[in-house]
Amino acid sequence: MEGTVRQKIGRGMRVRVVRKEDQATGRLTEGIVRDLLTKSPTHPRGIKVRLESGVVGRVKEILDDQDVSG
Repeated sequence: MEGTVRQKIGRGMRVRVVRKEDQATGRLTEGIVRDLLTKSPTHPRGIKVRLESGVVGRVKEILDDQDVSG
């Protein structure tokens, strides 16, 4: 899953995240990445991000296909 690799996620990308309170149901919230909160290069449950809406969650799906390695 690409959401577990920090290098594949960048500011301004559209993603779907699972908030902590939605982990039991798996409900996803869509938004634009404002900040990457996970510092390690990978995380098994998904990279934690803050969306522009203020929602914090772990990335489950990357909807943009941009290359952020530059």
